[in-house]
Amino acid sequence: MPLDVPVLPARSGHTLRPWRLSDLPLVREASADPYIPLISTIPTPYTDPDAEAFVRRQWERASTGAGYPFVIETPAGRPAGTIGLWLKDLPQGRASLGYWLTPAARGHGAAASALATVTTWAFHTLRIPRLELHVEPWNTPSLRTAEHIGFRREGLLRGWQQVGEERRDMYVYGLLRDDVA
Repeated sequence: MPLDVPVLPARSGHTLRPWRLSDLPLVREASADPYIPLISTIPTPYTDPDAEAFVRRQWERASTGAGYPFVIETPAGRPAGTIGLWLKDLPQGRASLGYWLTPAARGHGAAASALATVTTWAFHTLRIPRLELHVEPWNTPSLRTAEHIGFRREGLLRGWQQVGEERRDMYVYGLLRDDVA
């Protein structure tokens, strides 16, 4: 079933919105980061056709019901990153979240703002019982963001995800709708 990706006002003046073709500069900036292309489908090296294909894949994810891909905008209206709510495991009562920010956007509260907003929306509007995050153990800023929002570290998944050329461990974080009700 097609999903309608809404515009969600977030705290600290950030906004979450659907992807647009005008977001190619965001894709370009992300493609230059050494880590983002390893954990996402951001094209590297960057080309305009590959970047357009990336944006179209985000639209396809919504149109096929796979999830809600959002662009995170700063209070000044500048695209800073993305957060996605992925519904593959929704029949089991859970969904997963993933996010990244460009280097210039890190450290200004955008990730926490986006994660808090999508978490609240997923629990209260979509009525999803459980949300999960997977974060590499070295990624202290993402670990702190998850914990700040209320996610709890539930365990270490050894060799959980392919990142670049190797399988990497991931901490699994979970939050239940009942935890925040």
